[in-house]
Amino acid sequence: MNKWLFEFEDKTWLPATIREGMTDYLRFILNSGNFYEPVSPLLVQLLQETNSLKVIDLCSGGGGTIVQVQKNIQHKYALAVPFMLTDIFPNIPAYEFIEHKTDGQVSYCSTPVNAVKVAAALKGVRTIFSSFHHFDTPTGTQVIQDAVSAREGIGIFDGGNKSIFFIVAMVLFHPIAFFLFTPFFRPFKWSRLLFTYVIPVIPLLTVWDGIVSVTRLYQPHQLLQMASDVNNENYCWQAGKVKNKYGMHITYLLGYPDEKKSVAAAASANSTA
Repeated sequence: MNKWLFEFEDKTWLPATIREGMTDYLRFILNSGNFYEPVSPLLVQLLQETNSLKVIDLCSGGGGTIVQVQKNIQHKYALAVPFMLTDIFPNIPAYEFIEHKTDGQVSYCSTPVNAVKVAAALKGVRTIFSSFHHFDTPTGTQVIQDAVSAREGIGIFDGGNKSIFFIVAMVLFHPIAFFLFTPFFRPFKWSRLLFTYVIPVIPLLTVWDGIVSVTRLYQPHQLLQMASDVNNENYCWQAGKVKNKYGMHITYLLGYPDEKKSVAAAASANSTA
């Protein structure tokens, strides 16, 4: 991965005010547009295959699209699945706002959570929305390996079209969206207005990160290759793309334990012994 194509959001030295302004914007846009609506059946499938009752969302940023994803599943499938937001840089004000807004259906972990080494206490299907491209291939493989080692299901969903036309669309869209919608982002912050309208650091860094994100997007075969590189005995993997109503593709990877294979392997081991 080209070292020059870094994302500001990943940098530890980026002030929290700026990072939170960027992730708050992304949460507003993703939820307002319901960009991840097509992944609902995939996530439900993952929950059913794992018999899981909870989703642990990794790399949540400012909450991303989780509020709308949770609503989609509840309305379309009558499943009140609780979600927990986690991040290595947790946006606590945003998480508190989301928890209150969803009556606790979306909770959060207030301490930093590294997707490469998730605490054993955080049990449930793991999801990563709009963030997996932040990891290089070795680190992404470690993220998958950690889920497999914990015998947890994992769903990776990353939206975007890897094309110059998509990049141009983002460059044109983001500044207009910032100008029109920033006063409506919640929770309200005066600092957000300052660093959007007076000193436009938040829009500029968001546009840069968006461009870099597109260049880093993984394809389904690359995700499957990472999954094949982990110690994933008795795991099922599924990868592909779905398209939302805006024509944007969402690349996904689903992984979950294959209990039938596990039982068969155990029976074979016992018979050999």
